[in-house]
Amino acid sequence: MAFDLATVGDNCIDRYLPPVGLSTVGGNAVNVAVHLRAHGHRVAYYGAVGDDGNGLRTVALLGETSVDIAHVTVVPQGRTATTDIACGPKGARTFVHEDFGVARGYRPDDGDVAELCRKRHVHIGWLDDGGALRRTLSGRGVSVSQDLSINLGSAHIGAEGLAVAFAAGTDAEAEAEARIAAILAAGARIAVITLGAAGAIACDGRTVARRGIVPTAVVDTLGAGDTFIAGFLDAHLRGGELGRCLEAGRDAAAITCTHYGGFPQPTVPMD
Repeated sequence: MAFDLATVGDNCIDRYLPPVGLSTVGGNAVNVAVHLRAHGHRVAYYGAVGDDGNGLRTVALLGETSVDIAHVTVVPQGRTATTDIACGPKGARTFVHEDFGVARGYRPDDGDVAELCRKRHVHIGWLDDGGALRRTLSGRGVSVSQDLSINLGSAHIGAEGLAVAFAAGTDAEAEAEARIAAILAAGARIAVITLGAAGAIACDGRTVARRGIVPTAVVDTLGAGDTFIAGFLDAHLRGGELGRCLEAGRDAAAITCTHYGGFPQPTVPMD
């Protein structure tokens, strides 16, 4: 089977601190991959795990979702990334501690890059490569998206060359519009800003679309943004106009808010 979409970058074990006391497999690149697969796309994931129990769990679960795991790098004696999360009211969460483990410094090798250059679309998650992969892929004409809100520093993110740039904003519309203008000016073709309870805005330089949220009984907001990205990309790749893409992302994200973790999976007690 040919896998025409790919995601690259982070994976982690999300550890919900007590009183929840559960753990799930997640990370932006992993969550987007799983949801794109659920939308019916053939998706490959490129990233690194350790050869520890968390790494084995991550690879096994991805395989069960039918995401292609042939390009996952398993690092001997490596430590799979973990994120400790405190849960607040109405599903709010705070990242208490992040251990990036072998995700830090991961780079797809030359063979992987060559394959990525043949993909229909590539989504880049957390990747501390100074933007090198984004520039390489966009320079080869590959359609690329990235979440500009998840990396540690500005050196690793940039809008230039992106087909779709995602970012999280506040509920102040004027601030969101300024952010969109800056992202488009920096070279993205489409800018999408999620505004939490205020919905989302997308613009391609000609058309501006706005959509509100779907009222939802929220359990956990973790991974909802990643689910939104996958829903938006699915509609976009199918030729949907901006408003429809926002609705697709919104509706998918609302479902993710009803369970723990970035996608449906067996939860495991936090160790």
